[in-house]
Amino acid sequence: MPTIRERDREVIWHPYTPMKAWPEAIAIVKGEGVWLVDEDGNRYLDAISSWWVNLHGHSHPYIVQKVSEQAALLEHCIFAGFTHEPAVRLAERLLDILPGKPSKIFYSDNGSTAVEVAIKMSLQYWNNKGKKKKKLIALQNAYHGDTFGAMAVSGRSIFTEAFTDFLFDVAFIPFPSAGSSAASIAALEALLQQNDVAAFIVEPLVQGSAGMCMYGPEILEAYFALCKKYDTLIIADEVMTGFGRTGPLFACNSIETSPDIVCLSKGLTGGAMPLGVTACSQDIFDAFYDDDRTKMLYHGHSFTANPTICAAALASLDLLLQDGCTESRLRIYDAHKAFAETINTHPAIAEVRQTGTIIAIEFKTDTPSYHHSMRDVMYRFFIDKKIILRPIGNVIYLLPPYCIGNNELELAYAAIREFLEQL
Repeated sequence: MPTIRERDREVIWHPYTPMKAWPEAIAIVKGEGVWLVDEDGNRYLDAISSWWVNLHGHSHPYIVQKVSEQAALLEHCIFAGFTHEPAVRLAERLLDILPGKPSKIFYSDNGSTAVEVAIKMSLQYWNNKGKKKKKLIALQNAYHGDTFGAMAVSGRSIFTEAFTDFLFDVAFIPFPSAGSSAASIAALEALLQQNDVAAFIVEPLVQGSAGMCMYGPEILEAYFALCKKYDTLIIADEVMTGFGRTGPLFACNSIETSPDIVCLSKGLTGGAMPLGVTACSQDIFDAFYDDDRTKMLYHGHSFTANPTICAAALASLDLLLQDGCTESRLRIYDAHKAFAETINTHPAIAEVRQTGTIIAIEFKTDTPSYHHSMRDVMYRFFIDKKIILRPIGNVIYLLPPYCIGNNELELAYAAIREFLEQL
């Protein structure tokens, strides 16, 4: 009988995968905490939370229980003109903890769609108010998703190259790397002074897919303060940074000025099921609240606010807000910091970066790129060690589930040290 891996090769097209170079996928049959088990019984340490989504460990019994209970009661219903307890309760709980205390929640399916909704909200907001503000501003090398609007506000790269002619124009300001933060802030203000900017969209504190590029809260505060000064909407893409990844519950909690729109996904359900959220201020909602039907938001998804998915998100929030989860995040932060101090002077390393539970190691190369040859070498090395570390070009990073133990962290650290020894 053919294996799952062999059957997969005949019928599946995998995401972000050069299918000729990687024709066979590892077939996973079970998840246990920080471990994934393949069809041959091999156990892999999921050190990147399966693309940053898993907060509390795979197949967490509490989330499984709550999803099962909800599925037996109500698995789905149309959300246009109907509602249900899980969606209302989740919205209530999110609005209570989100930065700036927004007023309304719009549900969608994933991070890209959460961003699409935010873009449409911000552009139509000004249109509904009769103001000609149509420009969007983003950071260079940003990544906000793979749907067309999300691609448009993402940095032009190999991700978007085939679609460049179809993307709307966006103004990009320099990333605030060391020594260039003042220039980045000045570039934002120069664009805002033109008084035609609908919104500024940003990944707060950490640009994930760009290579875990990080910047300080003082820069984020300067960006947001300028947007408020020039009456421009702020979209915080907390799809990756939300739910404690950077330290506080949300990256925007690290500053005083609040965003107008917040996009959420990934850790929203603890990694159990797909869900997107776009939270907005009352002022934005009011611009669509009108007898004129042309002013309504024409956007929706068949599985909007699916009850079983909302139940997973509610269960994940229960776990996230426990003191034990906060303590685990602090423990991971301290462990990463101690590990960084042991490797940051290695001659092959350009920089070690850390924000909260995220640590990134950038290796020295002449031409850094997403498809740098070092990427495949590193990926194969760690997979052979049964550790899932999916490099971004010449950058490897750890972004583990919060349930990871110190011994499991040490397995990942030891593998990185071993890789460094062979360079």
